Amino acid sequence: MSDRIDNVSVGKKSNVFFDGKCVSHSVFFPDGSRKTVGVVLPNSKLTFNVGVPELMEITAGSCSVKIAGEAAFKTYAAGSSFKVAENSSFDIHTGADAVDYICSFG
Repeated sequence: MSDRIDNVSVGKKSNVFFDGKCVSHSVFFPDGSRKTVGVVLPNSKLTFNVGVPELMEITAGSCSVKIAGEAAFKTYAAGSSFKVAENSSFDIHTGADAVDYICSFG
């Protein structure tokens, strides 16, 4: 996996959630699509509400995730991903390390 996203524009303003426990920047692609690249800080327990389908790719670290409707948390580490349906939610718990991610929408 490359550590770069080429041929994009990056939003100047950060997206800050949960009192700074999650911070991302929007990345805009030539085809008009958008992703966010961000980090969830260590020892965070957050719940995200999702309006459109999302694909979360974990690029560094490890986290536990419970998607609405699932019975239990599952562990996701760097190189893995999970999908969340539109109008749903997920809980994400991080441990001692930060978790880097890329979120794709739609």
